[in-house]
Amino acid sequence: MWRVGCFVKPLCDATDVVIVGAGPVGLVLAGVLAKMRIPFVVLDELREGSNTSRAAVVHARTLEDLEELEITGRLLAEGLVVRVLTIRDRDRVLATVHFEGLPTRYPFTLMIPQNVTEAILLARLRELGGDVHRPYKVIDLSQEPDRVAVTVSAQDGQTEKISARYVIGADGMHSIVRERAGIGFTGATYEESFVLADVRMQWPLRDDEVTLFFSPEGLVVVAPLPAGRYRIVATMDNAPEHPGMTDVQRLLDTRGPQTVRARIEEIAWSSRFRIHHRVADHYRNGRVLLAGDAAHVHSPAGGQGMNTGIQDAIMLGQVLAKVLSGQAAESWLDTYEQKRRPVGQHIVALTDRMTRVATLRSHWARSLRNTVLRAAGRIPAARRRFAEEMAELRYH
Repeated sequence: MWRVGCFVKPLCDATDVVIVGAGPVGLVLAGVLAKMRIPFVVLDELREGSNTSRAAVVHARTLEDLEELEITGRLLAEGLVVRVLTIRDRDRVLATVHFEGLPTRYPFTLMIPQNVTEAILLARLRELGGDVHRPYKVIDLSQEPDRVAVTVSAQDGQTEKISARYVIGADGMHSIVRERAGIGFTGATYEESFVLADVRMQWPLRDDEVTLFFSPEGLVVVAPLPAGRYRIVATMDNAPEHPGMTDVQRLLDTRGPQTVRARIEEIAWSSRFRIHHRVADHYRNGRVLLAGDAAHVHSPAGGQGMNTGIQDAIMLGQVLAKVLSGQAAESWLDTYEQKRRPVGQHIVALTDRMTRVATLRSHWARSLRNTVLRAAGRIPAARRRFAEEMAELRYH
């Protein structure tokens, strides 16, 4: 039996939980288990953690949940507080949404690059006695009545097995854990590709709000980041693999403010990706459970993805701790899917509607959309409901 370090003993050949994937979701889940004194192992196939800022938004509900791990204050110290979301059609303001006044201790959105978030989560996990083991690629798993055997490939190419009572797939959209567990992933893929870029630029609008632009050419979102950078997210029919300054400048010229144009000065990081909108048919199959992108993927509209996954991890860690400590029967694990899968379905549907509304091509449809948005933006209850949706305060 292959031996790997775990939370309780320096070396062990069996553990209670194997977590596959060391992104924010896996790290939060490991932190919850560590705090509850549950033996676990975290495996990740990458040699090192994220060094890019793919997910950059932390919402109010997530900040509340992360108080349990004493993470929230550290995120606030490194992030940038944004209290306003503005929706525009080029220069024309369609709606302004204020997060101030929401029923939360954190009435704002926190902008912070994913690599910084992961570094904070990993540091806290190590304080609690845990760590991540890299690079170990899971290639198979098989369930037995009381255990799961996980087959892994180490850096030298040797394959070994580790035994656990439960295995958690926090390994993203292309989850090997979900695939080997035989869990379907129902949904589809958007025709457009998406562009992500972190840039330095001359920006003619306010630098303390997130701005969502509609245009006949497509969607573009501009959000401030710490250290004077901006995050740009945009739809594009055929984006280059690594969008350059010319590509990003064109997106802003054709979709962003017209009266005074933005001017890109530097690209710190950029990427192209295709987005799916899918939900796992089940979040549990026996002793295998899913969390984060392994369970649900969707449009980046609203920055909901990482937040929903972290909230999955918080609840799953609590449920596992109760079962493994003998406070609840194994059937208690079913409450995780019962509570979290409807949230995943709701988020996928919500972000899909937002994306389709934002990318309307018909002049008539866009005019109608803009009229409806301007009318809704004048209704305080409508603005508040939308702000609560974005902050994920409408589901607990």
